[in-house]
Amino acid sequence: MLSIFMRLTYIQTAQRAVLYRNGDAVRVLTKGWHLLPAWPLPYRVEVFNIDAPWLDGCTEGSNLAASGEELDRLLRRGVLGGHAETVEIGDDERALVWVDGRYSQTLGPGRYAYWLGATEVRVERCELSAGRIAHRQIAIVLEVESGRRGLIQVADVPSENLALVYRNGELLETLTAGRYGYWLGLGRLSVRLVDLREQVLDIAGQELMTADKVTLRLNATLGYRVSNAELAQQVTQEPDQALYREAQLALRAVVGSKDLETLLADRESVAEELASLVADRANSMGLTVTTLGIRDVVLPGEMKTILNRVMEAKRAAEANLITRREETAAMRSQANTARMLESNPTLMRLRELEVLEKVADKANLQVVLSEGGLTDRLMKLV
Repeated sequence: MLSIFMRLTYIQTAQRAVLYRNGDAVRVLTKGWHLLPAWPLPYRVEVFNIDAPWLDGCTEGSNLAASGEELDRLLRRGVLGGHAETVEIGDDERALVWVDGRYSQTLGPGRYAYWLGATEVRVERCELSAGRIAHRQIAIVLEVESGRRGLIQVADVPSENLALVYRNGELLETLTAGRYGYWLGLGRLSVRLVDLREQVLDIAGQELMTADKVTLRLNATLGYRVSNAELAQQVTQEPDQALYREAQLALRAVVGSKDLETLLADRESVAEELASLVADRANSMGLTVTTLGIRDVVLPGEMKTILNRVMEAKRAAEANLITRREETAAMRSQANTARMLESNPTLMRLRELEVLEKVADKANLQVVLSEGGLTDRLMKLV
């Protein structure tokens, strides 16, 4: 029969308990029934769930291991011996924790303790390095840490991209496509992604004046890609905007040196000149110009009317010139034929026979030929 001064406490399989007397830890209680003093009141029991192996898994009362001082007192009194394992992580270390063969978490500097028996805990110490984390199972670690705000910063670099990694504003390294991890706590870490695919800029229309004082609007298309990611980030904060401004300045320079007729007649050479001007500036910014073309040339309304009239006049003049050339060629051909017939009587007779044959096809005609020929007869009749 239990005394009013005693009480029974049951500790389950997945639990451990720390018995306190007058605020000091006395011993650890394991699975089973325990007969404990119910009086005086200074006796207290803290129960822990060891399925969560760390000592901060307290299920009742205060959070025992949330206080580093409390854990130190337990370790100094030696009540955890044989029941818990202690891990100390130095300031220049980090630790990867594996529970039952699976990655669980990362530990920073400090003292930790975990319960023995319920789960298998493996702690891997890692030297703190300013570079990226090297581990044979780094992919698993990063997969878990990517959704956390822990001690590891995960850098994901998509395909067709580069990443520039900076620590405290200084370039640490350049990464290709993949997933990488870095320890936090060594300074401000930043990752800048750089797209290596071809980009296209539409150079919007702007008012430009040609060498012959004609105002027009010109639209162009510029294609480029990053050739030197580090230089592109060092020279300018926004490479695309810088290249856009350079293209606008180049357009003004080229258009201002050409007259309207040259611009309209030879766009390709104008585009090549533009590309050469922009390419030099782009190279200094770590960029490569792939294409540059003039898309539209927009003229004022009155200038369109004048140009239409000029084109109509040119077409009319060209049509008249072609007609005169054809007439001249026909007359020259007739003169050559007459000279040939005059110098060759036989050829003249053959020509007469051809004419008669054509006439005979259309009428009943009787022809009597003499030595003088048809021409002489006709001349005599006249």
